[in-house]
Amino acid sequence: MPIKFQRFHAALRHAAWFLLAAALCGAAPARIVSTAPSFTESVYALGAGTRLVAVSTYCHYPPEADKLPRIGSYLEPNIEAIARLNPGLVLLHEQQSAARESFAALGIPVLALRNTTLEETFTSIQRIGDALGLASEGARTVRNLRARLRAIETRQRSKPRRTLLFFVGRTPGRLDGMIAVGGGSYLNELIRVAGGRNILDDSKVSYPQLSLEGVIRLNPDVIVDMGEMSQTKGVTEARKRAVIRLWEGHRAIRAVTQHTVFAVADDIFVVPGPRVVDAAEAFAGMLNKAPAR
Repeated sequence: MPIKFQRFHAALRHAAWFLLAAALCGAAPARIVSTAPSFTESVYALGAGTRLVAVSTYCHYPPEADKLPRIGSYLEPNIEAIARLNPGLVLLHEQQSAARESFAALGIPVLALRNTTLEETFTSIQRIGDALGLASEGARTVRNLRARLRAIETRQRSKPRRTLLFFVGRTPGRLDGMIAVGGGSYLNELIRVAGGRNILDDSKVSYPQLSLEGVIRLNPDVIVDMGEMSQTKGVTEARKRAVIRLWEGHRAIRAVTQHTVFAVADDIFVVPGPRVVDAAEAFAGMLNKAPAR
């Protein structure tokens, strides 16, 4: 591509982003499309749920969100379906660069967000509030979440700090192909707030792979297994009991011998949005059931 054309193309893209940014500074958008559960839950927490016209495949909370049209997954949003809805704003993750380019070409305003860490989660909520003309509601929501997390941390501070291992992926029916929470995830921070220590907090990988032998070597006080239940809807108690039975034969693991293996199937553990406080409370409850060493 000739250098002059490259410069022209870059200038054109810069102008497009400028126009989109300007649009966000104008009237508050009345028609919003969300491409991730965390963004959807944030919009509802800010009191703007009625402005949502479509959500992603995995948006299930609150119940009102489950009734909205679906526009594909977080990784593969349906650009054409979204464009037909004539949205005033599309909420995207920062990593969805291809989708951002597509919407820019169509003249559809987007707000690119990032919520890998707890602080980024708070910033995303505030930025959504700003974009929707609800800056004060955003600030109030973030203050409330911070205060509630501080209260949990204070309450748990005097208790023994036990180790916790959280699985977010695993081969169904088998203890292999396990994906755990490492040190770079917001879940690592929530475990700390809850009074525990993520036993993989020194991992440089956010979600490292782990073998059964690795679990035995780590020997955590608490195991939280969501590995084969990432599709949280419709998970029965019988299925959760079956997950716990998978672990019962491995009594070399402290969490097994003291009955602190928990099978969970709830979006609160995988959606970095306003319900992170609920996840922290749940972690605290599980950690408190582990006896002190």
